[in-house]
Amino acid sequence: MKSKTNVVMIKAVNQEEARLDWLKWLLVSILLLAGIVGNYYYSGISMPLRLLVWLGLLLAAAFVGSKTQKGKWVVEFFRDSRMELRKVVWPTREETIQTTLVVAGMVVVLALLLWGIDGVLVWGIGWLTGQRA
Repeated sequence: MKSKTNVVMIKAVNQEEARLDWLKWLLVSILLLAGIVGNYYYSGISMPLRLLVWLGLLLAAAFVGSKTQKGKWVVEFFRDSRMELRKVVWPTREETIQTTLVVAGMVVVLALLLWGIDGVLVWGIGWLTGQRA
C-alpha cells in the first residue's frame, strides 16, 4: 500500500511542477530577449564584454530551462547518450584503414560497372533508333 501512495505523491509533485513550467519557459524567453535587446542597445561596448554577458545569459537560460520537465528529459538524454558513448568499442587504426580501402575499392568497381552498363545501353538505344550505323 505504501508504494501506491508514493506513486500518487510523485505524480502529484510532477503535475505541480508541470503547472509551473510555463513560468520557467517565460523566464527563459525573457532572458534571451534581454540578451538580444541588450546586445543591440549596448552595441557601443566592446564585443568581448558583450560576448561574456551573452554567455552568462545563455547559461542562466539553460539552467532555468533544465529545471522544467522537458529540460530534465533533455539533460537525462544527454547523460544516457554519454554513458552509451563510453561503451562503444572504437576500431583500431588498421581496421579503419582496411575498411576504408574496401569501401573505396567497391565504389570504384561499382562505378566501372555502372559506366559499362550505361555505355551498353547508350549503344543499344543508338542502334535501335538508327543513330548508330
